Amino acid sequence: MLRRTYQGLVLVSVLALAPMTWAWLSSSAHRATAEGDGWLGRVPETQAALVLGAGLYGTQPTPMLARRLDIAAELYHGGKVRALLLSGDNSRKEYDEPTSMRDYLRAKGVPDAVMVLDYAGFDTWDSCVRARKVFGAERVTVVTQEFHLPRAVTLCRTAGLETFGVGDDSVRRWASTTYAYAARELFATAKAFADALVLHSDPVYPGPREVSLTRILDQVGAPGA
Repeated sequence: MLRRTYQGLVLVSVLALAPMTWAWLSSSAHRATAEGDGWLGRVPETQAALVLGAGLYGTQPTPMLARRLDIAAELYHGGKVRALLLSGDNSRKEYDEPTSMRDYLRAKGVPDAVMVLDYAGFDTWDSCVRARKVFGAERVTVVTQEFHLPRAVTLCRTAGLETFGVGDDSVRRWASTTYAYAARELFATAKAFADALVLHSDPVYPGPREVSLTRILDQVGAPGA
């Protein structure tokens, strides 16, 4: 009886860690941390930065979201991307992540003409699938925090995007918050594993097709095209 209990616990542990292992191994060659000198040089050129929402304080980006937007602005000004796809939650009128993200980037010198807003990026899987199927992206640099990066990169690649990821090492600034979110990744990655590989879930809003991103890329050209 004791042996069977032990074997059962081992099996449960293996199953629980399998999604995390999948995400880490699948993304290991396709991500970098936006810290230190020269990090921009380690990032390949792609069509667009896919910036994932991370919450608002009123109408202002949270510190973690602001850092993602700072990185996206650096990618744009450094010539690594030619467009920015801002994917967030606008499920209710008074909460509009993509518009707040755009307004923040305006102040960083990013022109409106290169920004595309996805108002239905309700979770990472939805953002990745919609980037490919709704906005027609093919090669993106997904921008988030480092603890979220393996899941984000893996989901976008599973959704059919050629993806590199850049993450903020948030533990240096917000250690307690980072550890809390990192612990949550175990459960979030398990859900992602199910959505992407088992259920093949559609986004909450799967369409219609948008041409705003492809128009930008046709006008200004896209690195890596």
